[in-house]
Amino acid sequence: MNGRNRENIKGGLPVLIVLKKDQRSGKLTKGIVKDILTKSSTHPHGIKVRLESGQVGRVKEILT
Repeated sequence: MNGRNRENIKGGLPVLIVLKKDQRSGKLTKGIVKDILTKSSTHPHGIKVRLESGQVGRVKEILT
């Protein structure tokens, strides 16, 4: 599942995000969602979240 729709993302979900510094390379970071930072229901580049580790980035994939 992709991370463009806010309704698909909940706290505690395992996700792959791209950090701001990794946007050029596309390197993904795995983590657990702590907070959802994007207010709109959708975003073309992915919903911005904060992981439990404190890292902030846009969700590229929701893991099952």
